[in-house]
Amino acid sequence: MKKLVLLTGILNLLFSQLHAQQLIKGRVTDTQGAPLIGANIFIKNTYDGSSTDAEGKYQFTTTATGTVEVMVSFIGYQETHRQITLKPNNTVDFVVRESINKMEAVVISAGSFEAGTGTKSEVLKPLDIVTTAGATADIAGALNSLPGTQTVGEEGRLFVRGGDGNETKTFIDGLQVLKPYGTTVPNTPTRGRFSPFMFSGTSFSTGGYSAEYGQALSSALILNTKEKPTQTRTDVSLMTVGTELSHTHSWANSSLAVQGAYYNLTPYYSLVKQLNDWNKEPESLQASLAARQQTGNSGMLKVYGQVSTNRFSFYQHSLINPANKTLISVNNKYAYGNTSFKNTLGNSWTYKTGIAYTYNTDTYQLTAENVEEKTSGMHIKAVASGDLTNNIALTTGAELLYTESQQHYSRLADGFTNTFSYQNPLWAAFAETDIYLSSQFLARVGGRLAYTAGSQQWYTAPRVSLAYKTGENAQIALAAGRFWQAPADDLYRVNNTLHHEQADHLILNYQLVSSKRTFRIEGYVKKYRNLVTFNPADVYNPAAYTNSGQGYARGIDVFWRDNKSIKNADYWVSYSFLDTKRIYRDFPVTATPTYASAHNLSVVYKQWVPSIKTQFSSTFTLASPRPYNNPNTTAFNAEQTPAYIDLSLSISYLATQSIIVYGSVTNVLGRNNIFGYTYSQTPNNQGVYVGQANTLPAPRFFFLGVFITFSKESTLNQLKSL
Repeated sequence: MKKLVLLTGILNLLFSQLHAQQLIKGRVTDTQGAPLIGANIFIKNTYDGSSTDAEGKYQFTTTATGTVEVMVSFIGYQETHRQITLKPNNTVDFVVRESINKMEAVVISAGSFEAGTGTKSEVLKPLDIVTTAGATADIAGALNSLPGTQTVGEEGRLFVRGGDGNETKTFIDGLQVLKPYGTTVPNTPTRGRFSPFMFSGTSFSTGGYSAEYGQALSSALILNTKEKPTQTRTDVSLMTVGTELSHTHSWANSSLAVQGAYYNLTPYYSLVKQLNDWNKEPESLQASLAARQQTGNSGMLKVYGQVSTNRFSFYQHSLINPANKTLISVNNKYAYGNTSFKNTLGNSWTYKTGIAYTYNTDTYQLTAENVEEKTSGMHIKAVASGDLTNNIALTTGAELLYTESQQHYSRLADGFTNTFSYQNPLWAAFAETDIYLSSQFLARVGGRLAYTAGSQQWYTAPRVSLAYKTGENAQIALAAGRFWQAPADDLYRVNNTLHHEQADHLILNYQLVSSKRTFRIEGYVKKYRNLVTFNPADVYNPAAYTNSGQGYARGIDVFWRDNKSIKNADYWVSYSFLDTKRIYRDFPVTATPTYASAHNLSVVYKQWVPSIKTQFSSTFTLASPRPYNNPNTTAFNAEQTPAYIDLSLSISYLATQSIIVYGSVTNVLGRNNIFGYTYSQTPNNQGVYVGQANTLPAPRFFFLGVFITFSKESTLNQLKSL
């Protein structure tokens, strides 16, 4: 009897346990509906689970009761979970998303060229900035070999996709730089104020750039300074244009670098004759300081400052009577300071803050007139960026950009004076999200909201970019956005109530990046509105300045780079087609600007010869004729210059591990390139406006330098700087 009772109890216990088991089944697929084979499905904090079969189906039983959390895990996909209340039979289907590896995923490439960033959209290397023949170690000079830029050889600045030189803005560590180019004489290309040696990464956007940056109608040049150096060194540079001395001292968590330079073109101009009638050749002094301090595990404080002076004087001859000449003396004083700090917040967020200040004064002394122009500004900015989810990243921040400028004119004969000035605080906030819809599809959506006190106007700038990966190494991208910019200083000083100028961009891009080869083709359309126009007969009347101008630019850019096909060689080819017209400034009708040429071609070739430790570089540039205005004809901007042709060469020789000899020559063929014509303001006795061709002061520019490094590390040199 007792055995029967015991057997009955065991059977009842087994029956109750069997009865308590719940069945869970279903199917696991990806976002495209394809089954995932071998995915793991289990109840959290238990061993109850199973794996999917060839159709993505699964089933298992559990003794758990009540509400449980069912989870799915599979390599390369996001872990997914769902809470359910158990019943005897449970059907739970899962749709799981691919886990995004952002290092391998698609990137935004429309309108963007990068150097030294390590990203897939990088098309230039850091060395390219200073080893490209014809660039003479100038950042803008090297970038002018890329598609989308215009060959404006008499300027030296960046002219991008139909925009003038004022439409490209420069940022250092995210902070805007005012007056980034030095002061020069007419028809002599200027240079950037900042040495390319101080930057580790360069991003050059020909349009459609990030919502983090504003106040640029056409292009943003974004420069990122180097991190803390690891070695102590002293560098000496002896050049045909001057000398430089720099010292860098590195400690465990900090570093300090100081640099001084003196440039004097008198010896060079005595050997290479110039067309300019110099009274005092250009002479300049420059000093800079860069400090780095690591804080904690990830914080970095950067401080950079530069001061410089530049002076020269020359005679300007009358076009009607060349014997009549005016002495013009120019004195420039410049100061720039930049402090930034970046650190992490948690595991996936970072923040950056910074402040920059610029001061620039140009004084022009003529025989009977004086002109002084002062410009200063401050930029304060804070940015936070991080991941909201595994698929969504956010960048947001706010900034204050304060600028002021003044021009004071005085006439010595009668004591007449005139002053124009402006003060313009601008507040802006921005936000931008990167949404990874998959490893193949990325959407970037954002915008800016700004308020300027000058015109008391609010401005909105929506921006969107899409990129889709069509293959392992190929992708297409689309970018569109609105961009605003304050009028140029010479216009805004006269009329402080002018509205910002506007440009709308639409860009379509295809990019193929394989092993050591890059191909890009990009089409774009730009629409200009609110451009400033004025009546040239009434330039001192603020009412003569309005925002009635408009225009367009459209074209196609092509880029090919290959450092694989030829041993120890690297070359790239850039071609740009541009169709642009506008009515702005003193244009009487809509016309193509004088700086715009329809076709631009650049071919860069570099060859390293190990046996003699030498690199040879060449750059060939061809630009189609540019328009110019001849006042002796009735049509505006109807004349055409000859085509621009330039072949430049350079050589870098590693004499020893610590000594480098570098030489270069521009326009080897000696072609007399003409950039337009300057005409007299009044006609001569025959009623003709006398014209003079705008050419460079000398057909060629020669450069020779010896660069020496002193360090405990015998292998250190300035090769990476050359």
